[in-house]
Amino acid sequence: MRHPARLGIALTIALATVGCSTAAGDRATTDAKATAEATSVTSCGRQVSFAKPPQRTVALDQTSTETLLELGLQDRMAGTANLKTKIPAQYEAAYAKVPVIAPKIATGEQLRAATPDFVVAGSADLYTKDRAGTREELAALKVPTFVSAVDCPQRDAAGKTSFELLFSDYENLGKVFGVQERAGKLAAGQRAAVAKAGETAAKVPQGADRPTVVYLYSVFNGMPYVAGKTGLPSEMSRIVGAKNAFDDVNEDWPEVSWEEVAKRDPDFIVIGDLSERGRPGDSAAEKRATMTEHPVISKLAAVRDNKILEVPGIELDPSVRSVHALGLLAKGMKDLGHAR
Repeated sequence: MRHPARLGIALTIALATVGCSTAAGDRATTDAKATAEATSVTSCGRQVSFAKPPQRTVALDQTSTETLLELGLQDRMAGTANLKTKIPAQYEAAYAKVPVIAPKIATGEQLRAATPDFVVAGSADLYTKDRAGTREELAALKVPTFVSAVDCPQRDAAGKTSFELLFSDYENLGKVFGVQERAGKLAAGQRAAVAKAGETAAKVPQGADRPTVVYLYSVFNGMPYVAGKTGLPSEMSRIVGAKNAFDDVNEDWPEVSWEEVAKRDPDFIVIGDLSERGRPGDSAAEKRATMTEHPVISKLAAVRDNKILEVPGIELDPSVRSVHALGLLAKGMKDLGHAR
């Protein structure tokens, strides 16, 4: 989720992403070398310009770190921060080359000590005075900054889906670093994965018979957090022909009540497995137990008949790994009988 401080949610380990390279360290020889050409891109309303490709980039979160590693840019990273889970196996060797400037959210002092020439973040709220510093403050220090288009407040005006905004991040970063070919292949591969998952929609009843789904991401202080209208799962549902049961809530991950979940009576439930975080109630097994023991939720047909899918929690937020969860959703709908 893109608001972990507010909701108390962390990310979890995931499987390899569909459409990613087999190893982040296998860099394309014709594409990975920095070019000397000046370039500029627009990131969340701000033009970022470079006389040459950056050589000392700092990624402020795990999402940005894994995107840069997927693009084979570990040798041009001066630091990473705020790692929430273990790095997947395909990135381990590349990640080992990158200094960790902060185990949690980086401060302005920690960022400046790394002497970056570029800063990348998946979330706009990492650029605040009490964190890494505002984008304006860093610009005054001649340090360009990048924010994922998915978390830009103006994203709705772009008229693009969350996945397309994510793919535009790959392409813009590819342009900045002079690795357009690799970035283009990554975006094309993930677009193909989205299209393949979308084939499920043609095999699902529509209209009033369209299956509804609740995404249970977290249970915090006994209360469920589910996917709302603006979260990536809402788009995932649309792609595969389902309907997110909480599409009427204009938030990414709203806190709701169990009674409200029961009122929506979904045809199936997707659990985000947060085992890696290790707090009480984080694992998929604990979430299942919570639902089967709840006096109201246990009576839902989706729970009673085990119409439940499990996906890595990290993949329910926009990242280089999200298309993997989309594939699991499409396959799971077939396995549950919601798609022919």
